[in-house]
Amino acid sequence: MVVLGVDPGTAITGYAVLRRTGSELEAVTWGVVRTTPKQPAPARLQHIHQEIASLIARFDVTELATERLFFARNEATAFGVGRTIGVVLLAAAQRGVPWAEYTPLQVKQAVVGYGAADKRQVQYMVQRILGLDAVPTPDDAADALAVAICHANTMGRTR
Repeated sequence: MVVLGVDPGTAITGYAVLRRTGSELEAVTWGVVRTTPKQPAPARLQHIHQEIASLIARFDVTELATERLFFARNEATAFGVGRTIGVVLLAAAQRGVPWAEYTPLQVKQAVVGYGAADKRQVQYMVQRILGLDAVPTPDDAADALAVAICHANTMGRTR
């Protein structure tokens, strides 16, 4: 199984590709797709779509996982992130890649074992689980790794 975890955002979209072989998880690549507010929204979304589609093709991704959108205060941010999720889902659908989403609570429980864990605890456990030399950066990429770990371990138990 090759999982693409995505932490969607309009300015910064985190991504992570994990390979699961048996019970072993390997971080293949991680990083961010950046866009600038100077670009019109359609151009920003097109760039994100192209980058995610490229990752799906290059790494022969078999599963896509995102964190469930949750914004209680900022409606404009929620709409932007929702659009980003839309273009990510389009990229997956074009390649027939199934999608799952997880709440922040589910991701934290899967990675740390505690649903109220803070960002640093999650990043530390991502480093430990994947055997990385350092805490992954930037934060958006670390979050994408956490989502991918959550999915790989959830699906690994059900398949």
